[in-house]
Amino acid sequence: MTTQPTLSNWLSILALGLIWGGTFMVVSVALRGYGPLTVACARTSLGAIALLSLMGAMGRPLPRFTGRMVKYLLVIGVLNTALPFALLSWGQQFVPSAFAGISMAALPLFVLPLAHVFTDEKMRARSLIGVVLGFVGAVVLIGPGVLRIGSGMEPLGQLACIGAALSYAISSIMTRRCPPIDPIVMAALLLLVGAIPLIPAMLWFEGIPHVADRTTLSAILFLGFVPTALAALIRVYTIRSAGAVFMTLVNYQVPLWSMIFGVLILSEALPLRFFVALALILLGLAISQWESLRRIVLQR
Repeated sequence: MTTQPTLSNWLSILALGLIWGGTFMVVSVALRGYGPLTVACARTSLGAIALLSLMGAMGRPLPRFTGRMVKYLLVIGVLNTALPFALLSWGQQFVPSAFAGISMAALPLFVLPLAHVFTDEKMRARSLIGVVLGFVGAVVLIGPGVLRIGSGMEPLGQLACIGAALSYAISSIMTRRCPPIDPIVMAALLLLVGAIPLIPAMLWFEGIPHVADRTTLSAILFLGFVPTALAALIRVYTIRSAGAVFMTLVNYQVPLWSMIFGVLILSEALPLRFFVALALILLGLAISQWESLRRIVLQR
């Protein structure tokens, strides 16, 4: 049974929105000194080290590794860390960080139809309307650039960011079907699994990382520890004290913060279609999650 959200819960939601919304800006900074695979690998590996250390400090035991659990952890680890981190880092070489943040707003809209097909969570008419509206927003976000594939890298960068959102959505569905496991332990193991293919890929394509300037090195360290270890702790605390429904409020913040950071810190010039797309995606998200939002309001 969830309790009424406290001031601490609301501050936690705000902190998660800031952290995850600012991640795309920090990735853009890190890419100034490192290749995309190095950025993805460092983010995953440092996060795994932090959470594995946290597991030890908290005395969280490893689960009993059945064949079914191992299969889920391997697939989810790739789809939830290695693949989306690599796609986002590669794609952000060619698109504004705000584009990546807005594309992540479409994540719940991918989850709904996938859950309808692969789980017992069926979409209602309201959810379907929200999903369609959100996908219209995604089309507006990409714009006519996708028709120019082959004439430049920007369209491919856009598709990479959308592909990362889809990868997260698939991993989310699989996470629901995964055998029960402590959330901190699961987060640590998923990052460890994600680091395993990224390390040789980084060494093969980009070589051993060098020590870059202080700014890009700080960005790498931030990505490894803050959006992973720290955010994982805040997320677990918030879900346990206020419920998973309350956590959905983060989805509305991330794209907004990504645009704010992109404009104010990176001086990104955002076309009008970004704002139109964001409005459509958030409206579709609100319609599709209306019942969840209503429950949050009624708790007050």
